[in-house]
Amino acid sequence: MNEVRPDLATPGELSSIFEAQERFFATGATRPRAFREASLRAFAASVRKHEHRIAEALWSDLRKSATEVYVTETSQLLGEIRHGLKHLRSWMRSDTWLSPLALQPSRSAIHPEPLGPTLVLGAWNYPVLLSLDPVAGAVAAGNVVTVKPSELSPAASEVIADIVREAFAPEHVACVEGGVETSTALLALPWSHLFFTGGTAIGRVVARAGAEHLSRVTLELGGKSPCLVMPSARLDTAAQRIAWGKWVNAGQTCVAPDYLLVHEDVVDPLIERLSARITAMYGDDPQQSPDLCRVVNDRHFARIRKLIDPSKVVAGGQSDASERYIAPTILKGVTLDDPIMQEEIFGPVLPIVSVRSLDEAIAAVGRNAKPLALYLFSESSAEQQAVIDRVPFGGGCINNTLVHLGDLDLPFGGIGPSGLGAYHGRSGFERFSHFKAVVHSNAAKMLDLPLKYAPYGDNLRLLKKVLD
Repeated sequence: MNEVRPDLATPGELSSIFEAQERFFATGATRPRAFREASLRAFAASVRKHEHRIAEALWSDLRKSATEVYVTETSQLLGEIRHGLKHLRSWMRSDTWLSPLALQPSRSAIHPEPLGPTLVLGAWNYPVLLSLDPVAGAVAAGNVVTVKPSELSPAASEVIADIVREAFAPEHVACVEGGVETSTALLALPWSHLFFTGGTAIGRVVARAGAEHLSRVTLELGGKSPCLVMPSARLDTAAQRIAWGKWVNAGQTCVAPDYLLVHEDVVDPLIERLSARITAMYGDDPQQSPDLCRVVNDRHFARIRKLIDPSKVVAGGQSDASERYIAPTILKGVTLDDPIMQEEIFGPVLPIVSVRSLDEAIAAVGRNAKPLALYLFSESSAEQQAVIDRVPFGGGCINNTLVHLGDLDLPFGGIGPSGLGAYHGRSGFERFSHFKAVVHSNAAKMLDLPLKYAPYGDNLRLLKKVLD
């Protein structure tokens, strides 16, 4: 399990793929709406054909249940493709209006057009969704695409390659498998757009590669996404939704609640309910549950295990290195200075920090970089508005977790160290498009404004009367 697939293409072969896509894009074949729609339909058909293999691959890579695969990956991807097919006509439409008085007789327009060769570097935690969802947006926008799935999810990588191979001609969309050397070689090529999902350190590498070629860059990163629980929260609902958001995919979710900031009056009642939810979801022995994922590899297992302070464990804490199992774990009495609060956990460990007020919770959030997501459980509309107004974050939920990803009319992306740029739905189409600004003027010379041409004479006085 999790044997890294070898680099399957040489730098020269990667250059050949890029050049073939560049030539194909130059023909204009990807621009017509009919071509884009046909491509998206073929894409969806290939995903559906391999749905069983996707589930098998993710069980192999992450021990993820078929239900969780469908809910968090396959259905999301197919929904993205269907959304694109439904709205593509309106997304592609040029927007026109009458130009300002000084430019008359003219009309102004914005024409969306594809960017060109696009590179998508996928992630291992949701390997199918995070590799192929950006491809759907890029294809809808009329681009040519090369996607490289993560080498840390090799079974999923193989299925992704087969889906792409069946749905697209390689000069349109290609899949390249491999490890770090393949990624490095791909980043050396002059892509029009680089799209990366993963950690901040590699995100900086991708950003530098984009700067080298002045490529547009989209970075979907992560960070410590907080969850705030105030006294007015409905604790049964909060516990159920926090537990699901935290332990789906064993916490290996970029928008999982990384830590809780809980008002001191409800810390113990919330812990009691969270512990009960662990049992309800995964049984008395979560290691035997078919619904609890495993940590992706030995390095991440050791890192997460080191973050658990046994003296603060109030639920879980067990682990088994032989199968990279870490129980759903709750830590109480955590302070902002503890080691677990200094990095993104990206695993099934949930630290709880007690706070005395919403202001203290907001100040605690501000100690970290701007998060990719934020969640607030509160029945107070004033508290809800205060968090929205005062805390910068990529996106999030009030009285829920994760579900903002399910609305394709909402942009998804981070801010600062948690990401650069947003996608999903129309935002994805726009992210992979250039909006060309054009003024269309009437060519009749008799309608031209003479005051703007030299010799100017007394034209300044007249122009100020017209334009001021």
